[in-house]
Amino acid sequence: MMCVCVCVPNMALLRVCAGLFLLQLHVHSSPIPRSSGCGYQSCPATQPQMLNVHLVPHTHDDVGWLKTVDQYYYGGRNDIQHAGVQYILDSVVGELQKDPARRFIYVETAFFYRWWKQQNQKTRRIVTQLVEEGRLEFINGGWCMSDEATTHYSAVIDQMTLGLRFLNDTFGECGRPRVAWHIDPFGHAREHASLFAQMGFDGFFFGRLDYQDKAQRMKAKEMEMVWRASESLKPPTADLFTGVLPNGYNPPTGFCWDQSCSDAPVQDDPDLEDYNVDTLVANFLKIARTQAQSYKTNHIIMTMGSDFQYENANLWYKNMDKLIRYVNAQQAKGSQVNVLYSTPSCYLQELHLANLTWPLKTDDFFPYADDAHNFWSGYFTSRPALKRYERLSNSLLQTCNQLEVLGGPKSRNGPHGEGDSDTMKRAMAVAQHHDAVSGTERQHVANDYAKRLAIGWAHCQVLVSNSLAVLSGSDVPRTFCENLNITVCPLSESSEKFSMNVYNPLARPITWSVHLPVNGTLYNVIDPNGQTVDSQVIPVSKATQDLRRDRGYSMYELVFMVQAPPMGFSTYSITLLKADSTQLEPTPKAPVSMQNEYLMVTFDPNTGLLSGLTNLETKQSIQLKQNFYWYNASDGNVESTQPSGAYIFRPNSSTPITISEKPDVSCVQTSVVQEVRQEFSPWVSQVVRLYKGSRELELEWTVGPIPVADGLGKEVITRLDSNIGSSGLFYTDSNGREVLQRRKDYRPTWNLKQSEPVAGNYYPINSRAFIKDEKSQMTVVTERSQGVSSIFDGSLEIMLHRRLLRDDVRGVGEPLSEPGEFADGLMVRGRLLLTLTPPETAADTHRPLAQGLVLQPMLSFQEGALPHNTKLEFSGLQAALPPAVHLLTVSQWDSESVLLRLEHQYQSAESQTYSHPVTVNLQKLFSTLEIVGVSEMSLGANQWKEDMNRLQWTPNTGGTMKGGRLGDPWEITLQPMEIRTFLLRVRHM
Repeated sequence: MMCVCVCVPNMALLRVCAGLFLLQLHVHSSPIPRSSGCGYQSCPATQPQMLNVHLVPHTHDDVGWLKTVDQYYYGGRNDIQHAGVQYILDSVVGELQKDPARRFIYVETAFFYRWWKQQNQKTRRIVTQLVEEGRLEFINGGWCMSDEATTHYSAVIDQMTLGLRFLNDTFGECGRPRVAWHIDPFGHAREHASLFAQMGFDGFFFGRLDYQDKAQRMKAKEMEMVWRASESLKPPTADLFTGVLPNGYNPPTGFCWDQSCSDAPVQDDPDLEDYNVDTLVANFLKIARTQAQSYKTNHIIMTMGSDFQYENANLWYKNMDKLIRYVNAQQAKGSQVNVLYSTPSCYLQELHLANLTWPLKTDDFFPYADDAHNFWSGYFTSRPALKRYERLSNSLLQTCNQLEVLGGPKSRNGPHGEGDSDTMKRAMAVAQHHDAVSGTERQHVANDYAKRLAIGWAHCQVLVSNSLAVLSGSDVPRTFCENLNITVCPLSESSEKFSMNVYNPLARPITWSVHLPVNGTLYNVIDPNGQTVDSQVIPVSKATQDLRRDRGYSMYELVFMVQAPPMGFSTYSITLLKADSTQLEPTPKAPVSMQNEYLMVTFDPNTGLLSGLTNLETKQSIQLKQNFYWYNASDGNVESTQPSGAYIFRPNSSTPITISEKPDVSCVQTSVVQEVRQEFSPWVSQVVRLYKGSRELELEWTVGPIPVADGLGKEVITRLDSNIGSSGLFYTDSNGREVLQRRKDYRPTWNLKQSEPVAGNYYPINSRAFIKDEKSQMTVVTERSQGVSSIFDGSLEIMLHRRLLRDDVRGVGEPLSEPGEFADGLMVRGRLLLTLTPPETAADTHRPLAQGLVLQPMLSFQEGALPHNTKLEFSGLQAALPPAVHLLTVSQWDSESVLLRLEHQYQSAESQTYSHPVTVNLQKLFSTLEIVGVSEMSLGANQWKEDMNRLQWTPNTGGTMKGGRLGDPWEITLQPMEIRTFLLRVRHM
C-alpha cells in the first residue's frame, strides 16, 4: 500500500495517509517553509572590533490599565491618557517602508489581531513583506504580556498559545517570536522562564528587578545570565538566557523623541542657533560607554520607545536616522562605537556568537522593590474578587474546551443555541495581562475585565448545555447558579424536584462537597446509581445573609457529597420531602473539638479560636492558633513618603492590629459536615469546616466591607501560628507548579539590606504555601493568588483583602478602594484548605488538592424529573490517569484535530511514591474518540517538537533539544515536571 505524508503549512492538520499515521519515521519537513529573510538571517551586520549599540524601536501597549482595551485601541478617553494603538501600527508600517534599515518590534497580539482584521489586502501584503524581511518582528507573541506573580501556569500557556497560533497562521515561520519580552511585569517568576524555554524561546529580556539586585549585577557584569528555571527538568530543557535591560524599557535620558516627550530633537543645520549634533553625539557616546561597563560583550541594547509611543513614528525614525548617521560618522575620527537599528533577536544572536560563559540563576526575582521602602508586594493580593473570578473562569474554560471536544459539532450549534469557547479564550487571555489579574488597573478597567469574562461565561454555558445534551440525551434546559458561594440559586431555592449535573474536568475521579440554598428542611438526594446519598439541611449563617443581602432568600443549605468520574459527569436527583416552619439554629457555642476519620480540630474553650490540629492517621499533632489582623497602611513617614497602594505594600508598623481575640461563636454538627462559625467583627467572619471523609480542614473567610471612616487604609491578613520549628524558612509555589524555598530577610543571590521587615518578606502564591520541620508539614492551599509570608517561626500569614486611601504613585492615579456591588466597599469570601502531614508524603496530598481547586467541578441544574432514557453518568476517558499525570489541555484545534497536553505534576524529589517517570497510552485515553494521528509540538503549539532547535548557552549539561522520541509512538512517557503537547487527529466513535 502506498502512503503519502502531507505537511500542512498552518499546522491545522496532521500528516495522514489512508487512515494510517506515519509516526515512527519522523522524516517530514517543517510545517512552514523557512525564509532566508526573517529571524536571525535578517539581522544587520555589526562591527566585531567596536562597541555595537543595538537600537530597538518598540512600543509598550498595555492591554488595559488606565483605560480599557477598547479605549486603548481606538484612542478613546484621551482625557485619561493619550494613547491609541491603531494609530501606532498605522504610523509604524508607513515609516518602515521608507528605509529598509529601519526595524520595529511588536508584542501584544491582542491589539495586532484587532488591527490586522481591519486592514485591506494591500496593507496586509505590505505588512507580510515587512515581517518576511525581518523589519517588523513579533516578540513574545502572547495575547498579552502576562503578569508573573498572580497568574496560574495553565492560563499563561493558554494565552501564549492563542497569540502564537494567530501569528503562526498569519505569517508562518517568520511570525514566530524567538525572544520572550516581559519589560513591565513587577517581578519575575521562575516558572514563567521554564514555560518560555519549553515554548522554544531562545532568550528572555525584562526591565524590572530589585534595585539592590540591579546594583550588584551592574557592578559584577551579571546583567545577563542563564536562568535554570527548573530543579526537575534536565538541562537545558528549562534553561533560558535572560537579560536585564539597562533602562527598564525606556530610552536613555535625553533621547526620547516621541510626541509625548520633551527631549530636544536632533537639530543638524549648522546655520541654526540651536544646532546640537555635537552635544547629542557626545552625550550618547558617554551613555553607551557607561552602559557597556555593566555588560560582558561589545554589544549593548537600548530600548527606543515606551508606553504607547510611535503614534507619530516619523518623529522617532527621523531623529534615530540622524543619530545613527552622526554617531557612526565619528568612526572616521577614531570612535569605536557603532550604532544600528536592531531587534532583541539580533542582539541575542550576537551574545550567542560571543560564546561566553554566563552566570547561572536558579531562584526567582520576587519580591521586586524599586527603593528601600517600595516593595511591590501588595498586588499579590489586590482586587481579590477579580483574582477569584479569573481563576473560576479558567476552570470554566477548561470544562468548556473539554466538552466542545466530547460533544462534537453539536456542542457549538445545538438545541440551546450557538455556543463557543473562543470568546472566553480571548477574555481569559486579556485577563492575564500584568495590569489585569494583578489588580493594578483603574476601577472602571477592572469592571471591564470582569464584564469580558462574564460574556465569555455566557458563551461557554451555551456550549456546555449543548454538549451535555448530546452526552446525556436530555434537552431539558439547564441553569447555572454562579452565586453558590453566597448561597444563591433561584432554582434550588424554589423547586420541589430538580437534578444536578456535576462535570469533573480532572483526569481522576473526585469527591466534592455541595451546598445548595433551599427552603425545605428535608430532602432526598439520589445518585446516578439510584442510591440515597446522606444529606443534611443546615441554617444559612448570618455572615452569608449579610453578604448576599437581597439577592437570595433561602433559609437553609442542603449539604451533601458528590462523586464524578474522570473528565465526565454524574447526575443527582434532589426531591423536597418536608417544608415546615421548623427553625434550624446553630448551637451558640464552640465545641471543645470536632473530628472525622482523619482529622481532629480543637478549640480554645475561652476564646473559641483554633488551638490544635491532629492527623489521626499519622498520630501527628500541632498546636495551632488562627486569627485575623490588619496592617495599618502607611500614608508616608519620616523614612519615606511612600504610601501603600495597588502595587506597593507598606504597613506603618510591623505589628498588625488584632481584630478580635474572642469572636462570637456558634456551631453546627451533622453526619455530613461540622462547622464552627466565628464572627470576629461586623466585617470579618469565618467558618471552620470539616467534612466527613476529608483529610483537610476548610477555613471559609468573609472579609468586608473594610471600614475606612477612621481615615486608615487596611491590609487584612489571617495568621496561622503553630509550634512547627520552621527555622525562618517557608515554601511557596511558582505559578502553581514548582515550589521554591523562602527565607526571612534573605535573598539567594545578593546580600539583602532589609528595610521593610514585613513587606520585604512577602511572596506570591498561586495555589499553596507551607512550613515544615523534621516531623510535620502544615500546608495551606488557596483558591486564588494571594500574598504570603512567615514573619515568625512556625507561622504563615496570608493577605486576604486590601482597602487603601492613598495612591502609591506608580501611575494608577486612584486609591485601591473597591466600591463593591452596593458602593459601601467590597465584600470578599474565600477558602483556605489546611493539611497536616509528614513532610515526605505532603506532596501526595497537596498536589491533587491544589489541582482540584484550580479545576473544580461545574454544576448545572435542570428543573423537574429527567426523561427516562437520560444518561446519568459518563466519562470521556477509558480509565483514570495515573495519579502523577494531570490532563492539562483538551481543546478543539479544528474540525478534525484536538490539542492535548499531558503533565507530570510532581517534582523530581518531591514524592517517594509519584516522583518517577510515568507512561500513558494515547490509544487507551479517550472513551468516545479514536485517535488516528498524533504529532508532538512545542509547549506553545506553534512548532513541531522535532523542529525545536534552541540556541544553546554555557553553562549547560544537555544537548540540543529535539523531539520525535523513538519507540512505540502511542506510549507517552512523562518525566517529573514535564509537559508534553500533542496535536491529535481524531474521529468520534
